[in-house]
Amino acid sequence: MRLFRRTPLGGTRWVAIDCETSGLNMARDRLLSVGAVAVHGGRIDLSQSFHAFVQQEVASAPENILIHGIGGDAQRQGRPLVQVIEGLAGFIGEALPVGFHAPFDAAILRRHGLRLRGDWLDLARVAPALFPGRAQSTGALEDWLGAFDIPVHARHDALGDAFSTAQLLLVVLAEANRQRLQTVEALYKAERAGRWLARN
Repeated sequence: MRLFRRTPLGGTRWVAIDCETSGLNMARDRLLSVGAVAVHGGRIDLSQSFHAFVQQEVASAPENILIHGIGGDAQRQGRPLVQVIEGLAGFIGEALPVGFHAPFDAAILRRHGLRLRGDWLDLARVAPALFPGRAQSTGALEDWLGAFDIPVHARHDALGDAFSTAQLLLVVLAEANRQRLQTVEALYKAERAGRWLARN
């Protein structure tokens, strides 16, 4: 999506995305499932969501299955990778991708063949920039959901976490508007500021 400097936040279609993987190594571990939820016009569009398990020749380790709950049969009976990636790309379309710790999801999906035009928005960086000191503890997704009394739906389930991410995105967009950050460019600048703060 080619964005212009004054593209309004409210007129942008966003897609919150979450991946479940066989581990936390972006360069090596496999994509097991992906979930995505669309946000547009200041609301979550429940009629627009995407969820798929990726077919595996060999199931991930038992300790990994305990985290995401995707059993061996579900992994082996998933959809072929190329179908999942094509379906996800079609669902995202020209929308802007959003994630919590987005570099991880972006790297996993890119390594498995997804090519997107738009830059990812990382809520793990923009939320602290807009709400300094609001979420304490680990700064994990659960902390931010708890800070705004957002109920947790099926944690470590790709679609459940994508829905939670979409809910947090609504909070971020509302705060961005309150702070008069009303364009896509302004929000990405806030995210870059959050990234800079995290390094210092």
